[in-house]
Amino acid sequence: MAVTDLPICPGLFYGSRARDGVLSRMRIPGGILNVPQCLAIADLADRYSTGYLQVTNRANLQVRTTDSAIPPSIWQDLQDLGLASGCVEIDPIRNIMSSPTAGIDRAQLVDTRLLVKAWDNHLQTHPELSELSPKFSVGFDGGESVSIGNLRNDILLKAEINSHSTIVFRLFLNGKNTGITVELSECISALAALANTYLEYSKYRPIVDRKKPRLRHLLADWGVENYLDRVENQLPFSWCKSSIELPHRAIEPYGHLGTHPQQQSGFSYIGIALALGRLKSQQLQSLANLAQNFGSGILRLTPKQNLLISDIPYHHVAEVEKSIASLGLHSSATRPDSCLVACSGSRGCASAATDTQSHALKLAEDLAQKLTLDRPINIHFSGCEKSCAQKTPIDITLMGIKLDREQEIVEGYDIYAGSKDSPFGRQIFRGVTAVEMPGAIEQMLRVYQQFRESAESFGEFADRAILDFRFLDWKIIQF
Repeated sequence: MAVTDLPICPGLFYGSRARDGVLSRMRIPGGILNVPQCLAIADLADRYSTGYLQVTNRANLQVRTTDSAIPPSIWQDLQDLGLASGCVEIDPIRNIMSSPTAGIDRAQLVDTRLLVKAWDNHLQTHPELSELSPKFSVGFDGGESVSIGNLRNDILLKAEINSHSTIVFRLFLNGKNTGITVELSECISALAALANTYLEYSKYRPIVDRKKPRLRHLLADWGVENYLDRVENQLPFSWCKSSIELPHRAIEPYGHLGTHPQQQSGFSYIGIALALGRLKSQQLQSLANLAQNFGSGILRLTPKQNLLISDIPYHHVAEVEKSIASLGLHSSATRPDSCLVACSGSRGCASAATDTQSHALKLAEDLAQKLTLDRPINIHFSGCEKSCAQKTPIDITLMGIKLDREQEIVEGYDIYAGSKDSPFGRQIFRGVTAVEMPGAIEQMLRVYQQFRESAESFGEFADRAILDFRFLDWKIIQF
């Protein structure tokens, strides 16, 4: 394995050295793992790390090795299991994203798992695409209730039913609706042409801000229409354009947690919460055994840093839920640790001002002792302004800063809520120390529980109630 100290996207063959070890990241297309893969990953974590793994916000798995990179002798075994790219060059490219309930979701229009596999095969057989930015990302949304449609990808294909009652995929670029739809059979050809045209741009403008250009740079330079016209010239078919506006579909970000009936009659899946995406190797082994003994031998990683066990017969659900609890895990969406998000923090990243991971876990422990929540609350810890762990504000965001307190530099946070005013939302508290922070969050949640409207999320409440005098009184609470 090559190891670099440069701030690049790590892969399995190209690890990045962080403050707390070498970070290696496995691409798991669509987030789907089988039992042999799970057992191999658990063994890898035990042999070369501290026995911990972490699910990322693209449904990857990452391991921080304690003192050295994963040795090359392991690569072949991982490739044989489908855990490492057969084409080393494309390994750093971002994971292909799809709904974790693809193929089992009652609301889905189409099963996107075959599209994920087909696009991954295309990448594996076209190493020239490694010249693209490693942040190049593709997602497939099949219309599932557990949607990825609101998660940012360079290219998103989103299933819908057109005016002829046919299932097609709407094309989004950098989160924007292009108005173009493609047939299921055209998806991979369209993606290939989009990627090839992007590659042409990358050769024309190889470096932007000392990095490979992102697709957004192409769109800014060429414009969307010009880009799509160039792509169309490579296609064996013409773009189909639709002026129909897609209806807004409310998405419950953590609706996958808990037990849910599948599309397949008589079967359920269970969404399991992982605090900050952390998973012990022993827990992974045990979950794989549960999946083998009671399900179809499949675990599904989610972009919310959780996982699912699918295909559990109804009469075994209670037994599996009990076994999950015995592993120290749970499936509730309303526990404070269920919807936590945090970057690696100062222990792993030189850019971070605070130890986000420890502070997040301490907050969850503190809130669990003091409050009972009845709705999921997304709390996002970011060690700096880059917001690597979560790009979109939802409920509460804490941005790490350094504070001067009585001639001592301490860790602290600016605290934001909702989605208005800034990339983090509206600033509620400025300069709260890490020690004061749990009390500030507790008070925010108590105000929310007292004054919210019936089905209002915390983010919606914050956007509405920030101008309410009761909310302004809350802002001047002293600690």
